[in-house]
Amino acid sequence: MRIHAAIRASKRSPLLQVVKSAAATIAAWMLAGWVVPGQLPVFAAIAALLVVQPSVNQSLSKALERSIGVIVGVVIAVALGLLLGSPSWIVLLAIVVAMLVAWAFRATPGTGNQVAISAMLVLALGSTPDYAIARIFETLIGVVIGIVVNALIVPPVLVAPARRDLGLLGSELASSLDRLADALPEPQTPATLHQLMLEARLLRPMKDAAEASIAAGEESLTLNPRRSTHREELVEMRVLLERLTPIVTQTIGMTRAYFDHYDDSIGEEPAVTAIAEQLRRAGHDVRLAVQIADVSPEPEALTSAIPALTAPLVIRPPSSTHWILIGSLMEDLRRIRAELVDEE
Repeated sequence: MRIHAAIRASKRSPLLQVVKSAAATIAAWMLAGWVVPGQLPVFAAIAALLVVQPSVNQSLSKALERSIGVIVGVVIAVALGLLLGSPSWIVLLAIVVAMLVAWAFRATPGTGNQVAISAMLVLALGSTPDYAIARIFETLIGVVIGIVVNALIVPPVLVAPARRDLGLLGSELASSLDRLADALPEPQTPATLHQLMLEARLLRPMKDAAEASIAAGEESLTLNPRRSTHREELVEMRVLLERLTPIVTQTIGMTRAYFDHYDDSIGEEPAVTAIAEQLRRAGHDVRLAVQIADVSPEPEALTSAIPALTAPLVIRPPSSTHWILIGSLMEDLRRIRAELVDEE
């Protein structure tokens, strides 16, 4: 593994996130220093810094993790200090005990680390009950400030990435249907067949990316004061993704069947031209669905608002050498049509 890959992210965090973290840390330091004087408010500053996350929901999760970790760690430190006094080795004992307690209660790695760190800091800086209570109170101040800052200063709403990834999926899905339609009636070389299969396979990671982006968008709206403005958008995106997902599977399957059963005479089948036309119509209706959902990556390239898939395709029986391929294409096409025209 390269060193720079271990210490550098693929892209920077938004500058706003940095500003919010800095603002929360400064505010927590100043308020905790005023409310709990006598010690540098390190616990408050660390809590605020950790709690400011990319979403309000994540901030709440981190707040619970931080608060519980500090409280348990402080209790362990105080209990060991009262029982064993203050020899230097008690710090190491506290770390081990804290890790074992976290393991016993199946705490998350973040909570477990927080328990150990809090126990170590309390014993290193002061293990009296008054000191421990002050640190817990100080941590709660930092947690509250972190949540408030993240919720009030432009809480992040990850709708735009979801719209982008879903639009790209829809556009590429329609293009894949068009490419297969163009390929069906014409002779193909091994290279073009492999290219067609490769491009179809790219649909699956694009579908996964759209799924992840929509899930991130939904998560960003949880406990977000701006959620009412964007919730309906994400509901529509989720519905569209659920419609497109089976079509992705069918398109890859059709391309795979064509790749596996191809021969130079397939274009001579009367049914092939009709199937190709239906695939183009399906591509049109995929673009139309994407535009209706307002996620099209090319809004200026408007598609006809009239659905192109009207009646089911009826064909003559194919020749015995091609019936497997034609039958497979027809079944996948039937399923695609059912998704696009809301049929079962």
